[in-house]
Amino acid sequence: MTTTQTARLETADAIAEFLFAGNATVTLVSEKTGARFTYRVRGSDDGMCHFVSLLSGSDNEGDYQYLGHFRGGYYSHGRKSRIGENAPGAVAFAWFGRHLLAGILPLGLQVWHEGRCGACNRKLTVPSSIAAGLGPECAGKRTFVADAV
Repeated sequence: MTTTQTARLETADAIAEFLFAGNATVTLVSEKTGARFTYRVRGSDDGMCHFVSLLSGSDNEGDYQYLGHFRGGYYSHGRKSRIGENAPGAVAFAWFGRHLLAGILPLGLQVWHEGRCGACNRKLTVPSSIAAGLGPECAGKRTFVADAV
């Protein structure tokens, strides 16, 4: 039997650090409506771009579809995305991305990670690492630069 150690990320800085670590999966939950969407954010090899995919099926490992990308301090919906810019999951992430890049965690929005390191995707076991979303080795190697995303 396996269990997943999910954890809520509590600040905009902690969310950005996790999200732009290079291999992150987050779930956004609206406290008002209960709507939730899960996204995978992967960094490019040079770290200058981060690609966002939306979970669009029941397979939590493989049913992700390309949504858009962060580059140069902005989030853009992808021209090659099969998900329309006005789809609920796309609208939610664009709204979230604008707030996150401004350093704001909107009231009524919960951001959860799945208990895996946002950089290397290894299972987190240390409580402080679970809370941060990054393992101790990966956290020590990270220097977060908001302008790079």
